[in-house]
Amino acid sequence: MIEVENLFKKFGELQAVKDLSFKVEKGKIWGLLGPNAAGKTTTMRILTGYLPATDGKASVAGFDVFQQPNELKKNIGYLPEVLPLYPEMTVHSFLDFVAEIKQTPSSERKDAVEKVIDISGLASVRGRLIKNISRGFKQRVGIAQALIHDPQVLILDEPTIGLDPAQIKEIRQLIKSFKGERTILLSTHLLAEMTQTCDGAVIINEGNLMASGSLEELTASFKEKEGVVIKLRQHGKEIPSLLGKIPGVSKISQEVGEFTIEWGKGMDLRDEITKLIVDKELGLIEMRPLAMNIEELYLSAISGGLRQ
Repeated sequence: MIEVENLFKKFGELQAVKDLSFKVEKGKIWGLLGPNAAGKTTTMRILTGYLPATDGKASVAGFDVFQQPNELKKNIGYLPEVLPLYPEMTVHSFLDFVAEIKQTPSSERKDAVEKVIDISGLASVRGRLIKNISRGFKQRVGIAQALIHDPQVLILDEPTIGLDPAQIKEIRQLIKSFKGERTILLSTHLLAEMTQTCDGAVIINEGNLMASGSLEELTASFKEKEGVVIKLRQHGKEIPSLLGKIPGVSKISQEVGEFTIEWGKGMDLRDEITKLIVDKELGLIEMRPLAMNIEELYLSAISGGLRQ
């Protein structure tokens, strides 16, 4: 649904985007992740047809970004970082205005406005001036204007910036409600945004692609060690020592009733661990794979790039 191939963007001597390539499948929510000035907003502006690229190819919803800009914009809903709102208009009149300029047929305009007001949770403020509603509701109006023409793809630039924790949770739930129905690319520099909202991510830094894939793929590609986290009925002091005697175990740690067991990449010691637990009657309650901390993943990607 979104395909980017060897994309470049240069502003004078500044190379903002450098040979960027990635894909986002239909119906998925993908994060465009990176530190400030990584090139996220530039990439999004190119994909929405608001900014030309220096070189490369890109298509969204099956339309060439550079050769079919009009068809492209009919199928994309865009929320820029700076909300495109008119504060002196009411929520309803603004959305009606946006529907008109996005060429929604007059016979369908009323229903389109009512639909996005309902979807975006704006019924309680529909008649209020935009300047008099909260930042969270303004963000909802921004999302509503991106939805008004029923696009296949949503591109959202920092959709939760400036919101309080309760508002962030509400906007995340709203975005997640579109999963499967629409393809979504959202930019963020917040790690929690990616883990709680997205199926996968494109991680960039200084315009360069550092990693791309589902969260599971990214975690697997950057993880140096394998391991499991286990919960046992027994909590004796001797348990770490027993687990540490299994050949190949490199590290044992204990926290809040759980034991983390690590071993070298390419090994699998789950059978040996299970046998020891049964033989020593330690009582296995739970065993789950060791997941890489998202912060570790992000820092590893930013510093080391994509591993093949």
